[in-house]
Amino acid sequence: MDKIIIQGGNVLSGTIEASGAKNAALPLLAASILVDGPVTYHRIPHLKDISTMMTLLAWQGAEVSYDDQYCLHVDTRPATKSEAPYELVKTMRASSLVLGPLLARFGEARVSLPGGCAIGARPIDMHLKGLEAMGAEIEVEQGDIIARAPDGLHGAHIVFDQVTVTGTENLMMAAVLATGKTTLDNAAREPEIVNLADSLRGLGAKIQGDGSNCITIEGVARLEGGEMTTIGDRIEAATYLAAGLITGGDVTVTRIDPVMLEAFLARVRDTGALVETGEDYIRCKAQGRMKAVDIHTLPHPGFPTDLQAQFMALMTLADGTTVVRETIFENRFMHVQELARMGAKIRLDGNMAIVTGREKISGAPVMATDLRASASLVLAGLAAEGETTISRVYHIDRGYERIEEKLSKLGAQIERHSASENWMQGARLDA
Repeated sequence: MDKIIIQGGNVLSGTIEASGAKNAALPLLAASILVDGPVTYHRIPHLKDISTMMTLLAWQGAEVSYDDQYCLHVDTRPATKSEAPYELVKTMRASSLVLGPLLARFGEARVSLPGGCAIGARPIDMHLKGLEAMGAEIEVEQGDIIARAPDGLHGAHIVFDQVTVTGTENLMMAAVLATGKTTLDNAAREPEIVNLADSLRGLGAKIQGDGSNCITIEGVARLEGGEMTTIGDRIEAATYLAAGLITGGDVTVTRIDPVMLEAFLARVRDTGALVETGEDYIRCKAQGRMKAVDIHTLPHPGFPTDLQAQFMALMTLADGTTVVRETIFENRFMHVQELARMGAKIRLDGNMAIVTGREKISGAPVMATDLRASASLVLAGLAAEGETTISRVYHIDRGYERIEEKLSKLGAQIERHSASENWMQGARLDA
């Protein structure tokens, strides 16, 4: 199993480019199932979840190929399978995103319940209720969702019980080929949803209201082939900006829209750091020790739950006490115990974490528990005195493209030790 080893203490400065957003690319790839023609994708990141989605599409019969490093061609016209089996999707939360498209295209679907990070139940009940309102018959059998729409899907007025990003994406995609008009109330407003709607409109879909809490979709008979481009990864960008701040540095991330990170940047300004933005870049520069700042996670445009762990890592070294409230997912404080191993002073109280900033933290062996928790451990390791070894880094690989390369470019002393390398070293020692 791979490990990441960090020698802390280096000040990070410089400029890097944001990758394409994983959380945008996955629904865009799932949407290819709806398209009657080839689709060319631009700015697709090289990540484990992306590879899993590509493998799934190919297994279903689609033609999938790379033109260059970030340009992908997908043609699902040859696809004949309307399933997403457990063995293919067990590591990917986004597997549920193919349910709506498969049902809309084939009139039936069998999708294994999703896997991925263990940060809460993330129930898909709202997806299923919405599909039932559109005419689907649904059963759950031995961990699989079995959906049928023998008479096809039809428009419906759907009100989400709570804001759900994947639920909004799933039902929006299903509604694109449904008969009649579908309205999604209390819809998620994330930039990734706007990216999906923009891309589908480019192929002939009729969607209005994306970016608001009410989205309307008028079903069409078919979608034409075309092109889709993934937006920049706002979570990745913020993580690298935080890497500069936690080490007292000065980092700029390009090819990213700062509007997508307004809540995060507002909190960063409150810490006393310098924030500079342009049309497609963000710069954050440390201005001495950060002030403690409270946060509570909310659906977009509020503070992203996917940045809660990273901001907490920042606050472990801030001047004062920070209260972090997690309102989106239960069980999303698993990084707290690992940060405590490094000397962080954090107390948990229900959905709150109270962080008392310290002058320093120390390197230690720690274990990644989920994607964003792993990022917080990397940040802490960059600022810590001494060496930090992070195990189970496959979590990091689900959402961060070439993280060692990008951080090294900024001045970090970081390297990956693969299991095969460790085995070979042991073999040489034994020889």
